Amino acid sequence: MSLKTAPRARNPVGSRQPTGNSGKGGLLARAQQIPHFGLLGVLALVAIVVGTQSGAFFTGDNVLNVVRQVSIAAVIAAALTLVMTAGGMDFSMGSNVYVIAAFAAQLIHSGTSVTVTILTSIALATVIGLVNGLIVTYTNVAPFVVTLATATILDGVCLVVLDGKTVSSGDALSGLGAGHTLGLPNLTLLAVVVLAITALIMKYTTFGRDLFAIGGNEHVARLSGIGVNRNKLVLYAAAGALSGLAGIMLLSRLVSSSPSPGGGLMLQLGAVAAVVIGGTALAGGHGTVAGTVLGVLLLGVVANALNLLQISSFYQPVSVGTVLVIAAVANQFQKSRHAH
Repeated sequence: MSLKTAPRARNPVGSRQPTGNSGKGGLLARAQQIPHFGLLGVLALVAIVVGTQSGAFFTGDNVLNVVRQVSIAAVIAAALTLVMTAGGMDFSMGSNVYVIAAFAAQLIHSGTSVTVTILTSIALATVIGLVNGLIVTYTNVAPFVVTLATATILDGVCLVVLDGKTVSSGDALSGLGAGHTLGLPNLTLLAVVVLAITALIMKYTTFGRDLFAIGGNEHVARLSGIGVNRNKLVLYAAAGALSGLAGIMLLSRLVSSSPSPGGGLMLQLGAVAAVVIGGTALAGGHGTVAGTVLGVLLLGVVANALNLLQISSFYQPVSVGTVLVIAAVANQFQKSRHAH
């Protein structure tokens, strides 16, 4: 006598086998597979709420105003995405931007040509970034400590360069700061180019892949033959160079440089918030330019909303800090979920 397995009961004709993807739960699960679904949702929600409260929000002029205003922060955030992906941190970029804006304003005011001013300013910013990289790489002091100290020094240098006065650059950089190409602000187009190049580097180059490896586990990266020290130096120098470019952009938009205690810190915190909101891991090993772009746009929309709704600008630092805390907590939850 043999034992046979009972045949499986067949579903009646026309009946449907229940699946894990059916119904609202399935739709939500599929939606969550969309990259940065949560961030996109928050951005859309904020835009809808503000749009219903202010008819000016969705106008073409206001949209162009938002993307122009976030252009400088976007360039800083692009550099910071690279740095944080490799497990580093640079808190001096915002202060570097303001120092370069002051330095460039003084050069132009003294009669130096625009070309020489731009090249000299970016070279100086690159050196500042390289010094950060040398200290971080060869002393093993925490990047946070090194770059925060550098930021403090640069804030003082900025006051010395300006001597407490406002220095005008005239219309020397008006083509960049106020100009448009194909209907878009030149500042925005320049930021888009920087972000696109950053994305290509991260996805398609050996240097970009090395950054992910270094951020994931620096010791293992060294054992794998990756030039960790060399890559760190290039990384911090590049962050300095992009800070210099952002400084020129800032000067072109404001047309002058003024003593601004705390201005560099606020710019820096905005960039950090945007990068963290975008999903770049605080501990390194993961980063995305697309997420950074969405983070920058979200902060720009929030700032614009405060202005349109006539809410005191004093609340802008509060909003940036709040969003940063929420993003950091969400980042940690996501990391814990992936670990399981």
